[in-house]
Amino acid sequence: MPWITYTSAGGAVRTVEAAAGDSVMETAVRNGVEGIVGECGGSLSCATCHVFADEADLPQMPPLSEMEDEMLYGTAVERAGNSRLGCQLVLTPDADWHVETPKAQD
Repeated sequence: MPWITYTSAGGAVRTVEAAAGDSVMETAVRNGVEGIVGECGGSLSCATCHVFADEADLPQMPPLSEMEDEMLYGTAVERAGNSRLGCQLVLTPDADWHVETPKAQD
C-alpha cells in the first residue's frame, strides 16, 4: 500500500495511507489535507495542487510532462526545481513519497 507524507509550509506533518492508482492530489482532498485545493479535480487546468516533491522521491515519480511544466508557471507560489502538480503524481503500489505544500495555492 502506498503512503504519502504531506508537510505544510508551516511544518505540520501528516502521513496518509493511499491507494495505488490515485494521485497525490486525490489522496489529499479525500483525506482533508490542508494546503492542496485541487480546484479543477485533476484535469490539469488550475495548478492548485502544486507541491514540492522531496528530491529523493523524484526518480520514482512519473516524469514531468510538457503540459504539467507549462501549468507550473501559473502557481501562486513561485515554482522550484522540485515543483510538481499533485494531480499528475499517480501512486504506484510501493510508493512512499514526501511532498511539501506551498504557503498558498490561489
